[in-house]
Amino acid sequence: MATQDVLDIAVTPLSPACGAEIKGVDLTKPLTPAQVAAIKEAWNKHLVLVFRGQTLSQEDQLRFAGYFGPLGDRKVAPEPLRGRAEGIYQTHEKVLLVTNIRVDGKPIGAFGDGDMWFHIDSGYSERPYRYTFLYGVELPKTGGNTLFSNTYKAYEALPQALKDKLADKKALHIHEYKRTEKADLSGDISQIPHFYHPVFIRHPDTGRKALFVDRLMTARIDGLSEQENLEILEQLYDIGERKEFVYEHVWQLGDFVMWDNLATIHARTYFDKNERRLLRRCTVEGVPLSA
Repeated sequence: MATQDVLDIAVTPLSPACGAEIKGVDLTKPLTPAQVAAIKEAWNKHLVLVFRGQTLSQEDQLRFAGYFGPLGDRKVAPEPLRGRAEGIYQTHEKVLLVTNIRVDGKPIGAFGDGDMWFHIDSGYSERPYRYTFLYGVELPKTGGNTLFSNTYKAYEALPQALKDKLADKKALHIHEYKRTEKADLSGDISQIPHFYHPVFIRHPDTGRKALFVDRLMTARIDGLSEQENLEILEQLYDIGERKEFVYEHVWQLGDFVMWDNLATIHARTYFDKNERRLLRRCTVEGVPLSA
């Protein structure tokens, strides 16, 4: 199978916040090392890359993602939460179906209906995914857009006093597989997936500082009072979600979107639950994070 030429790649920014469209690449064909390097360079700069008009099999998607590191396993929820996260068509350990489609009353995938708050994929684990790849298979007529926020810009926008106060702090990230509701911390959380990460991480590729906090899964910051947590987390959420830091991706069939999961947070806009939506996700495994 013939490879492609790196000179054919065109990079077009999609917003001042983040995001770029890549043209001149057929993701069903093998890539050269030079081509992978060019895509990676654009990725480090724009954080979110969009390839339109692709016709990808699951094998194509996994092969392409594998150019950027070891593929991540789909996280398996603890038994009490499994009904929210599993689907009858999720049969590959590296693939998650993000969908509201049901067959015989049973969900074929997970995280299906309506909107979803800003979050970091597997931020509740010791090694959050480094990269996420999502392919549009079925889409609603309107809504179900993905919002991406640049957390480098969010960190830079923080008041210096807040940077100083939180410089050595860690935050609890916890996931109950909900979409628009925070986890309940009032009881025993030992059986709920969770992990503590620095509030500000240093990106393992670029060395840049990013705000590693999101509205859905970041529950509290160690060493702060309950009132300080309420006030400071709300401030961090608001800064992280500022419109000037956000690129809104309006999906088209055949879109393939890949993002840096350590330098962005992402959310989903509302769509009618009676409309079918199916996206196929895979990931690249991450590393323990440091400040």
